[in-house]
Amino acid sequence: MKKTIALVTGGFTGESVISLKSAEVIERNIDSEKFEVYKIIITPESWYYIDRNAIKHTIDKNDFSLNIQDKVIRFDGVFIGLHGSPGEDGKLQGYFDMVGLPYTSCDALTSAITMNKGYTKAIVEGIKDLHTARSIQLFANTPSAAEEVLAGLNLPLFVKPNNGGSSIGMSKVKTAEELPLALEKAFKEDDQVLVEEYIAGREFTIGVYKGKEGIKVLPSTEIVSSKEFFDYEAKYTAGITDEITPGRMTGEEQARVERVVTEAFRRLNCRGVVRIDYILEEETGKFFFIEVNTVPGQTEASLIPQQVRETGRTITDFYTELLETALGK
Repeated sequence: MKKTIALVTGGFTGESVISLKSAEVIERNIDSEKFEVYKIIITPESWYYIDRNAIKHTIDKNDFSLNIQDKVIRFDGVFIGLHGSPGEDGKLQGYFDMVGLPYTSCDALTSAITMNKGYTKAIVEGIKDLHTARSIQLFANTPSAAEEVLAGLNLPLFVKPNNGGSSIGMSKVKTAEELPLALEKAFKEDDQVLVEEYIAGREFTIGVYKGKEGIKVLPSTEIVSSKEFFDYEAKYTAGITDEITPGRMTGEEQARVERVVTEAFRRLNCRGVVRIDYILEEETGKFFFIEVNTVPGQTEASLIPQQVRETGRTITDFYTELLETALGK
C-alpha cells in the first residue's frame, strides 16, 4: 500500500525560489509506485496544496491534514525540501514532532544549531583532523564592529550572515575599507554575522546521509569557480563553476575526509542527508570545516544529485531510502 507523503517547499526567506526548484526535482523523482506525494507550499501568509484543477486547499495546522472534496488527507511522513526558515532552522521539525509526523531531515535541535554557523563550529571543534578558521561572531553592527574585527583577525576575510544559506549576503573582504559595506550587507540578512579569516586552498563539498545501513558518505565534489568564491551566482548559474565529482583527492585525503565528516555527522546528531563544505588548505592539506547544510539543494544544478549518480544509484532509489528510513521501514 502506498504511503502518503507531504513534500514541503517554499519558505520565509530569499531561498524560497531555490526551494521551489528543489521540490520540482524531488516530486519528479519520488517513486510513484510506493508513494503518493502532495506538494505543500509554505509561505508567511498560508500553507496550501494546489490540485490538478488549480484549486488551492489550505492545510489544517492542527494536525497537518488536507480536506479535499470532504475527504481528509492524512500524511504518513514528510519530505522536507524547504531551504532557510522555517524548514532548515528547526521550526518545522519542532511542529512535526508535536503533531507526530516523521520527516526526512535532521531533528529540531540539530537543525537549529547547524543553521547557526558559529555554534556549529564550536560543536565540531576537537574532532581529530578537523580545523576551523579563526573567526569573530558579531551580534550587532555597532560603530566599532569593523574595528573589533580588524583588531582580532587578519585580512582577507569572509563575512557571512550567521544563519543564512545559498551564500546570500556573503562577501570576501580584501581591504579594511571594504569591511563596513560587507558588514552592512550581511546584517541586512541576519542579526548575527560571522567573520572568518580566509583559508587558501581547494574547496569541496560532500554529502553524508543516514540510511538503512547507517551513516554513508557520498563522493565529494570539488568546486572550481571563476569567481572570487562560491557565491549565489556561482552556485546557480551554469558555466561559472566547474563541479568535479568525485573531487580530486589522494587516497589518504579521501579516507581522512570521510572519517572527519562521518564524525561531524555523528556529533551533530544529523539525520537524512546533509552536505558538508570544507577546504583542503593549500600548503598543508589540512581539512578546514566551513559549514553543514541540513536541507541541501535538489535542483538540476545541485550537488547531492550529482554525487548520488556518481555512486551508480538513481536519485529515485536514493529518495526512497531517505523516506523509508524516516518512516522506520
